[in-house]
Amino acid sequence: MSDSSAYPSGLLLCLLGSVAATLLPKVLPLTFLKGDSLPPLLRQWLSFVPVAVMAALVGPDVFFYEGQFNASTSNLFLMVALPSLLLAWWSKNYFLTIAFGLGLVILARATGMY
Repeated sequence: MSDSSAYPSGLLLCLLGSVAATLLPKVLPLTFLKGDSLPPLLRQWLSFVPVAVMAALVGPDVFFYEGQFNASTSNLFLMVALPSLLLAWWSKNYFLTIAFGLGLVILARATGMY
């Protein structure tokens, strides 16, 4: 049997490690990269990060439809992504683009198109 007195300190150590692993990646960049101290080239490069993250999140859902890769017109999400992409380019608004895409999916399914 293990010593029960070691359990609370091990649990506390695990919790503190989890807090550190969660907060450090968020706090350190804000601490060291705040203000206008970044070179313009780095600031321009960092401006692409939100777009890259959104593409990485949305891309697989657009091209993998019903469990397999599908780049044809039978892919509802690809057909919705095309006009949504145009709206995103025109409006530069993530919320509006997502709401528009969801609305198109709802409309396509409600009308029986897909």
